[in-house]
Amino acid sequence: MLPRPIDQEQPARLIALGLRRKHVPARDVAYRELVRRYCQDDVFAAAVDSTAAGLGLVVLDVTEVSGIVLAAQPGSAFEMKMDDYARQAKLRDRRDTEKILHGIAHLAVAALCFPRADDLANNQYVGRVKVEDVDLVVRETCRVLDDRASRDAANNDPFSNEPELERAWRAYLRRPEVAATKDSRLNSDTTRGMVSRALRWLADRGLLQAVGEEADEVFRTTNRYQIHVRELASQAAFNELLAFGVVPPLAAGGGALPNSETN
Repeated sequence: MLPRPIDQEQPARLIALGLRRKHVPARDVAYRELVRRYCQDDVFAAAVDSTAAGLGLVVLDVTEVSGIVLAAQPGSAFEMKMDDYARQAKLRDRRDTEKILHGIAHLAVAALCFPRADDLANNQYVGRVKVEDVDLVVRETCRVLDDRASRDAANNDPFSNEPELERAWRAYLRRPEVAATKDSRLNSDTTRGMVSRALRWLADRGLLQAVGEEADEVFRTTNRYQIHVRELASQAAFNELLAFGVVPPLAAGGGALPNSETN
């Protein structure tokens, strides 16, 4: 028996809706119906997956809360490279050190939002994160790296082969935590200003949501971000950060994030 044909416009339509940053099925009846069709119709789901693959995308998950969550494959036109991030986040200094520091900040945000395996696996869990907390974790990470480098130097043991995170710790430690501008905003050249920029970049893409007063700099996670962090949890750099043990113990709860084999 031949498989029934699929109208290719509908799979493409679902993917197009998933590419809209803050659009969710709860606000769009047509989107909600396409998501339900994906979850209930294996032939339609396969057509969506293959269409996404042809565009250089991979479907991470599809739920009625998040909609279709997509990630770019390497080399895809949709791939977000650090140069693209630097431009979109409006970094004043786009040198490699600045990009690495922002990368560390993003890893810290993910670890603080979902510090336990159970949190990451629970679709009802909502994480919260503050600029101050992220800054403290990144600064402590840099201190650990600095201590490690000092021990290696004392033992005449070069650390050039250590994880990539060690490339930029001194630059972070040299920066002040806070410094107000003339209009009382966080200076973007400080570490908390840098973290604030990273968090707002995530919020602009529907991955986090600002809560409370703007001055509080508090954000909560979305289901879309949780799905992306599950993918991130399989990457070496994320696990290197967790291995430093700098996520606050009260938040960590003794948990460890799962790797790709457990998701």
